[in-house]
Amino acid sequence: MAEIALNRSAEAPRSSGFDKVFQATTWFFAILILVILAAIIVSLVLSAIPAIRRFGPGFLTSAAWNPVKADFGALPAIYGTLITSFIAMLVGVPVAFGIALFITELCPRWLRRPIGTLIELLAGIPSIIYGIWGLFVFAPFFQSTVEPWMIDTLGNVPLVGVLFEGPPLGIGAFTAGLILAIMVLPFIASVMRDVFETVPAVLKESAYGIGATTWEVMWNIVLPTTRVGVIGGIMLGLGRALGETMAVTFVIGNAHQIHASVLQPGTTISATLANEFAEAVDGTYRSSLFLLGLILFVITFIVLAIAKTLLFRMQQRAGT
Repeated sequence: MAEIALNRSAEAPRSSGFDKVFQATTWFFAILILVILAAIIVSLVLSAIPAIRRFGPGFLTSAAWNPVKADFGALPAIYGTLITSFIAMLVGVPVAFGIALFITELCPRWLRRPIGTLIELLAGIPSIIYGIWGLFVFAPFFQSTVEPWMIDTLGNVPLVGVLFEGPPLGIGAFTAGLILAIMVLPFIASVMRDVFETVPAVLKESAYGIGATTWEVMWNIVLPTTRVGVIGGIMLGLGRALGETMAVTFVIGNAHQIHASVLQPGTTISATLANEFAEAVDGTYRSSLFLLGLILFVITFIVLAIAKTLLFRMQQRAGT
């Protein structure tokens, strides 16, 4: 016993030293992330100062984009970023929920892993592949079949019809939103599936035992139990949609205009940066692009901050 005690006393300082090294390493990388984030913000702000001084707050509300006259505005790009992300969430979230519901509750056990793997493989496809497929396959099909039907039917509905006016071009905000929905689908579906599987089986079995349907179990048992994880997955997909570049660049049309119709061409902040940064030789032009990047950073930060606040309040409510 004395020998064991001596060995333990000898190992204690050694483990304490390892703990200190591990703690110092984790602190270093945590601070390094904050330093990198601060460096990105400072770099964007310093590069955007000439545009801020020239255009001021009017940059956010101006629809102008004329490199020849050095007159720039961010409103079309901001509008395109928000509308395509909204369409992506509007389409992608219900589909992802249905996929997660099917895999966890309805799918045969032997088929769950293959379907889950196939869904996750969608996340590994490069965005430029989505863009090429969208431009050469999806957009022509959409132009010849879906858009004419939408214009002839939904375009005649009062109030809603203005969203589906114009010629069927195949490319535009709606097409970009649908491509984004496909791209964010694996992220949201995978998170939903994982959190749905953490629900204790006894809760679901008890609900089924008293005669609840599958939908009632999902709506009244599974979703309330996993709402924090579900919202986290949705926000993960939204962050991907806000910052997506190449796929959107291929199919949105890249027009610095604001249309009420979602079928018409537009642009996003990331698409504008990808298309025009190499051509920006003028100081004001380049500074305006940096200012667009700063605006996208702020939008993403606000969305994530709202998500974290919402999750925190939900956790507090669940705790009380």
